[in-house]
Amino acid sequence: MPVSSTTPAISEPAADPNASTSSSSTSTTSTRPSQRHRFSVPRGLLAGTLVAIALAWGPYEVIPHSSLLMAQAETGIYLGLFLLTVASRRAKVRLIRVVQRYALNPLFKLLFTIGINPYGLAILETRGHRSGRRRRVPVGNGRQGDSFWIIAEHGGRAGWVHNIRHDPHVRIRLRLGLRHRWVDGIATARPDEDVLARQRRIIAWHPLRALNAVNVRALGADLLAVHVQLDPAQVGGRGRR
Repeated sequence: MPVSSTTPAISEPAADPNASTSSSSTSTTSTRPSQRHRFSVPRGLLAGTLVAIALAWGPYEVIPHSSLLMAQAETGIYLGLFLLTVASRRAKVRLIRVVQRYALNPLFKLLFTIGINPYGLAILETRGHRSGRRRRVPVGNGRQGDSFWIIAEHGGRAGWVHNIRHDPHVRIRLRLGLRHRWVDGIATARPDEDVLARQRRIIAWHPLRALNAVNVRALGADLLAVHVQLDPAQVGGRGRR
């Protein structure tokens, strides 16, 4: 705060070298990020991991002659992903992105193409913000009337989230009646949305959606809600949001 011209001047004491060193050390310490904030557990990760492990052991406990090794392997994978997320979310995202790109996404796209939709999924089509090419990725089916909600498991790091921020015009291929159809929509990222509350509303007693939600929580690192306003004329009238 500036000193008023009517205030008498006050002589300052000579600077103490030791005090200067101590002050510099204190400043450096205060600007250094606290170690306790280095490791954090994203909301929903613990619950998703525990449910995923329970589902892994379900067949072993219920179905005779089920593989114990398979249940133990899945448990190890989910625990490993949990620890990796706590230690480095960026590393977790890179690992899951590789698995999805080269293993899961091609499989789900193939099943969707031949009319099989085992996990209540839909296909989201965006336009690459750099290449301009159409990009398609399986997403959870979060349709509620003419609204479609997606929980991005990698948050803003997801490539398709980058795409919609540059071009919100998207298409979604989902089941309408007995057929799968492409529906136009306008997508918007909703960082202020309570992701876990929105996810619970998406599930709404749908077992396949619930299973997908568990995978999203267990495999995700930074959840983000994305809303797509579907074309009402293409989905058969306006529904609830």
